[in-house]
Amino acid sequence: MSRPVRMKDIARDLKVSIVTVSKVLRNHDDISPATRQRVLQRVQELNYQPNWAARSLVTQRTYMVGMVIPDLMISFFAEVSKGVAAKLAPLGYHVAISNSEEDPEVEKQEIERLLARQMDGLIIASAQRHPDRKLFDSLETRKIPYVLIDRTLPGLRSNYVGVRDEEIGSLATEHLIEQGCRRIAHIRGPMLSTGTGRLKGYRRVLAHHGLEVSARYVVNGGWRDDTGYLAMRELLKLDPRPDGVFCYNDAVAAGAIKAILEGGLKVPDDVAIIGAANVHYSDLLRVPLSTVDQSSMLIGEKAAELLVRLIEAKTPPAPERILIPPRLVVRESSTRILKLRPLD
Repeated sequence: MSRPVRMKDIARDLKVSIVTVSKVLRNHDDISPATRQRVLQRVQELNYQPNWAARSLVTQRTYMVGMVIPDLMISFFAEVSKGVAAKLAPLGYHVAISNSEEDPEVEKQEIERLLARQMDGLIIASAQRHPDRKLFDSLETRKIPYVLIDRTLPGLRSNYVGVRDEEIGSLATEHLIEQGCRRIAHIRGPMLSTGTGRLKGYRRVLAHHGLEVSARYVVNGGWRDDTGYLAMRELLKLDPRPDGVFCYNDAVAAGAIKAILEGGLKVPDDVAIIGAANVHYSDLLRVPLSTVDQSSMLIGEKAAELLVRLIEAKTPPAPERILIPPRLVVRESSTRILKLRPLD
C-alpha cells in the first residue's frame, strides 16, 4: 500500500521549499504566478490531500467558519454563501451555516451555538437594528474574528463587506424616471441598514427631480415574494396608482409582478418594476426582471478572504470596510414603450 503524498514530496519534486508549497496551498499572495501554477499542477497530478487534523494540532485552529444568515430560502444569501465556500474550501475550511429567521434573538442563539463548536471565525448578515453590545464585546474578548456582510450596524466599528444601499435606491429610482415613470412607489424592506438605505436613495432621487415624495407610495413589503405580492395589491388600490415601483429585492419584485398581472395590468406598460440583488432566477420570470446587481458571489468571496486574513493576523488589524459598486441590469420589466417626456 503506497503512503500518502506529503508536502515535502511536492517540494522535493519541484525543487522548492516546503514553505513555498505551504504558502501556495494557503493562497498567500507573495508567491509568483509561475511558481503557484507549478505547485498547483503538481498537487493535482499527485492528488495531494492535506492532513487537516495534523494541521489543526500545529495551528490550534479547527478550520471551521460559522455563517449566520437571515433566511436560507433567499437566493441572494445562498449565492453569497456559495462565494464564501468557494474561497474557503481550497484553504481547508468548512462552513457551518445557521439561519436566524430574521430574528435578533435567534441570531444570538445561533452565534453561541456556533462558538460552542469552536469556530475560527464568523460571517454574519445581522438581523439586528442596533448592535447587541454584550454579544459583540464577547466576540472581541474571546478574540473571535467576524465580518459583517450586507447589513451594517450603527455605531459598531467592525469589518464589513457589502454595497452602499442608498446607491441601490438611487440607481433604481433614477432608472424608472428615465423610463418615463412619474408616480414611483417603493415597496420597502425591513428597517435595517439595507431597507433604510434604499428608502433614503429612493426619496433623495425623487426630491432631486422635483417629483412627489408621498408616504402613500411607500409600503412595507418585507423580503419575500408573498409579502411583495400583498404590498403591490395595496398599491394598486391607490388613485392614481403608481406607474413605476422600486422593490426592496428581487423576491419582493417577483411577488409584485404577480399581483400586477393578476390585476389585469401589464408590466411594464402599466406599471414598471425594478428589484435589487440580480439573483439567478431574475431573468427567468414571466416578465424578466430589471434589477440592481449587488455582486452576491463577490460579496461572499471578499468576506471569506477578509476573514482568513483576520484569523491569520498575529494582532487584530483596524476594521476594514469593503464596498462593492452596485450595477444596474435592465430587462423587460422596466423597459417602457412610451416616448419619454421631460420632467415638469
